[in-house]
Amino acid sequence: MKINWEEQSRKLLHQYGRHLLVIFVVFLLVHDVFGTHGFLAMHRKRQEIQKVNAELERLNKENTALQQDITDLKTDPQTIRKIAREELGLAKPGEVIIKLPAPPPPDSPVAKP
Repeated sequence: MKINWEEQSRKLLHQYGRHLLVIFVVFLLVHDVFGTHGFLAMHRKRQEIQKVNAELERLNKENTALQQDITDLKTDPQTIRKIAREELGLAKPGEVIIKLPAPPPPDSPVAKP
């Protein structure tokens, strides 16, 4: 009986061994492509990292510009004068400020007299 069992298992292994090996290899390939840490997941993570790096670079540029604005506001009298004129409507002695009405938005109809 023991010999018969060994013979049957060898026969089955010889008959289905290649099929089992192919199924195992296909399973591994599918897992490597679609699995949690597979090719597609890694590709998505790389794209996400690129987006985050681009956002980080943009924020660093904005931060540098804001730091320059702070420095200018603390040290440059011309910048302070410009803001006082444009935003606060201040003028030097003897100057007259004329404010014009803002133009109407392009999508609103203009009233005709």
